Amino acid sequence: MIEQGQLFGESTDQPIQAPADTEQSMNIDSDYLASRAGVLQLLSHWQTLGWLRPLDLALAKLFGQLDPNAEPLVLLATAFTSHQLGHGHICLDLPALIKDPDLTLLLPPEGHMLECAQDLPSQRLAGMCLTHWLTSLGRSLLVRCHADTHTTPLVLVDGRLYLQRYWQYEHSVAAQLVRRINSPLTLPQDFPRRLNDLFNQPLYLDGERQTDWQKVACAMAAQGRLTLITGGPGTGKTTTVVRLLALLQQAALNNAQTLRIQLAAPTGKAATRLTESIGQQIQSLSVTDDVKDNIPSDVSTLHRLLGSLPNTRHFRHNSSNPLVLDVLVIDEASMIDLEMMYNVLQALPTHARLILLGDKDQLASVEAGSVLGDLCADAQLGYYSEQTQHQLETLCNEKLQAQPWCVGSAEQQPLAQRTVMLRHSRRFGADSGIGQLARAVNQGDWQEALQLLKTPRQDVSYLSLQQDSSAAFERLLLGEAGTSDKLNTAVGYSHYLHVLAQSRPDAQQPLHDPSWQQWASQVLQAFDEFRLLSALRKGEFGVEGLNERVAQLLCAKQLISSTQGWYEGRPVLVTHNDYGLGLMNGDIGIALYLPSDMSSSDGHPAEQVLRVAFPRNDGQGGVRFVLPSRLTAVETVFAMTVHKSQGSEFSHTALILPDRLNPVLSKELLYTGITRARNKFTLIESLPGIFTASVRRKVERISGLQPAVLFAKQQLETKV
Repeated sequence: MIEQGQLFGESTDQPIQAPADTEQSMNIDSDYLASRAGVLQLLSHWQTLGWLRPLDLALAKLFGQLDPNAEPLVLLATAFTSHQLGHGHICLDLPALIKDPDLTLLLPPEGHMLECAQDLPSQRLAGMCLTHWLTSLGRSLLVRCHADTHTTPLVLVDGRLYLQRYWQYEHSVAAQLVRRINSPLTLPQDFPRRLNDLFNQPLYLDGERQTDWQKVACAMAAQGRLTLITGGPGTGKTTTVVRLLALLQQAALNNAQTLRIQLAAPTGKAATRLTESIGQQIQSLSVTDDVKDNIPSDVSTLHRLLGSLPNTRHFRHNSSNPLVLDVLVIDEASMIDLEMMYNVLQALPTHARLILLGDKDQLASVEAGSVLGDLCADAQLGYYSEQTQHQLETLCNEKLQAQPWCVGSAEQQPLAQRTVMLRHSRRFGADSGIGQLARAVNQGDWQEALQLLKTPRQDVSYLSLQQDSSAAFERLLLGEAGTSDKLNTAVGYSHYLHVLAQSRPDAQQPLHDPSWQQWASQVLQAFDEFRLLSALRKGEFGVEGLNERVAQLLCAKQLISSTQGWYEGRPVLVTHNDYGLGLMNGDIGIALYLPSDMSSSDGHPAEQVLRVAFPRNDGQGGVRFVLPSRLTAVETVFAMTVHKSQGSEFSHTALILPDRLNPVLSKELLYTGITRARNKFTLIESLPGIFTASVRRKVERISGLQPAVLFAKQQLETKV
């Protein structure tokens, strides 16, 4: 068993244990930090080890050319700042670097063995203090402080070092958010009545009256140009936003106007899910048909909404060419990185409402930044000012109460005044094992989480691969229930392949016959019944190794014909946006044999051609077929990373953990994986102790967005 506190990079009382120096580290002068050449030599060595990207070293060299007088620590800080961006951080936290260099930089990285203790940043930077760094940076022409106005490649703010572009993103996002916070809207006189009409039943749980946070969210959103709505799975984020749009659109129609509403999501998969959910919710509204008709159900990806320009970072819609809309709703906002949020706000008209929906506790975006997590960091505690709380309670006829709860200040917590956390899950009730496990993990309660895993439950199961359980693992993958493993799983990867084989239309039907569309849709739906998730990409327990293992197993069972190249039944994940084909990063398709476009002239069935079936992500429903030769960025996806699974749900989700501790393992990753499951969750542990160690670790994305918001608020009030 792994002892608690041994998690890689976790701050403990003991230094990180490294193997003995069986191999000599690169011969670097002991005074390497005193010279630019020595620093570049060190950075080159780390790049050779694979610890730094070539980009990180190249940027340090470039900045050294831009300022020949730049001190060695400036070049080192430049490489570290670039390195942090590659790990999702907006900036380099210098105090954190001094306190724990190895943890801050996450070196050595995933999958790299430590051959020499001397290579660790904690060893190479021993003796350096914060004053050394700040003094060197302060003397450089490459660096400016927050208060300065001239443009430099690096910006230093309160011990945080930014590349200019990302400081600009953060500064601009904060300023625009503050302007929206400070632009309240007047409500129609009949708003409380219409709000009560949509929420006409008080919320009771276990016989006790509870705060209806969905109703509170609608009241808050109606009053301002910025609203943040966060909550876990099943808390009603979609229901809330549909009712809100009904309220807003009804008020506009009463004044002979129509609001231009746009719905968006970061990925095609998330857009598709929201499209389906929105359509169902609209029909259940107790409003007039003209209101329903003016609530859109089509959801676009953010890239498509903004008009991505090929081979550039720019978009067709920007501050000079804003979007034509009055309300923008973005779902799965936890997946939005800082740069994308900057682009959204640049393109958003000043009068428009922005509503962000998402689960703040999920994994942050793959790219740099954790926007929703930063903005909603204190959502659970409330932090409403007395004025905010009084306004909401009056509008909603609700008593705002939660545990824990803190009274806040509009001056100190401006974002909290525009944030609502939905707290009651309709999907995971009090008796739900999945819900209880997710809550325990989210709270960092490893003892409770482990007990829930090890207690037999219908919707939660545990499998240890250390106990010679390869057969049980294979049964899980295939969907074969065993008598000894207690998994009782109903589906696995054999399920969609059986649907593929047994539901195939008559081969004589032409391609345009609806039966082929229906069949492809059934296969895609069946594939989404089960999904294997991993924390890693590489290694035996990463998606690369797992995809190969699953393919070999299915091939051995004669369920697929091959494990290489293109074959029928191969599931593929799109890894880059392809606007020509209308496919987005994260879209999943399955290769199927379909009739060719050319009909046979002799009465025999048309030739069968392999095509990849993708669910349409444009709100039109149905399936599109794409020739494999046109797909340039896809990978097999029996298993997928937890990151890639965001925005998706599966009837049965299995999460496999690696056989060693890894920096990416955290409670956020576990929580995200667990909450991908609708009906059943299985945790697969290759080494006991990995799960509990991961629950105890929280990942922090380093940024200065909250302080930037407070600074922007002060600046705005000073100008007024």
